[in-house]
Amino acid sequence: MEVEELELRARFADGTTSEVFRYSTVVRERLDVVVIVPHFRAEDGRAMVLLRSALRPPPMLRPADARPMEEKESLGELWEVPAGLVELDELSPEGLRMAAARELLEETGFDVPPNHIEPLGPSMFPVPAMIGERHFYFHARVDPARRGEPPLDGTVLERNARIEIVPLADALAACRAGEIEDEKTELALRRLKEL
Repeated sequence: MEVEELELRARFADGTTSEVFRYSTVVRERLDVVVIVPHFRAEDGRAMVLLRSALRPPPMLRPADARPMEEKESLGELWEVPAGLVELDELSPEGLRMAAARELLEETGFDVPPNHIEPLGPSMFPVPAMIGERHFYFHARVDPARRGEPPLDGTVLERNARIEIVPLADALAACRAGEIEDEKTELALRRLKEL
């Protein structure tokens, strides 16, 4: 991943163009991300979702003098739904489902065939002013009794990841309370609730 410094000129719908301006953008080889919500119905009928917490250095590395409010000590341990980068050989609709199935297994231990991974609304650009990364949203019905040990991806960031199964309603309440601070997770959970 690197920051690319560009000189651009904007062309507007009315046919006019701007002066040349400088713009910084993040570029990386693997650009897009799959976001997957594993879920099931509990015996009492409640919708349950699986969340995970792993190390995320960028939030913790925010400079203290750039923080407009007090931050919690666990800032680098965000609760999220499983997600991961799309590999170069997965750049197709079928490949996206394969990426989602791979990440689901890696991060949670649920081995779900790609054809059982369902779309969860349209894809989105999470930070379009900084990077052209697109998030592709999916969900998968899982059987909690069939969850294996997650193989993880071997990076330090995955080490000691925690997994929790919580009612969807509680996860959404945690989003509203600011306890879940990951935007893609909140969006995915809200979309699942709409199903």
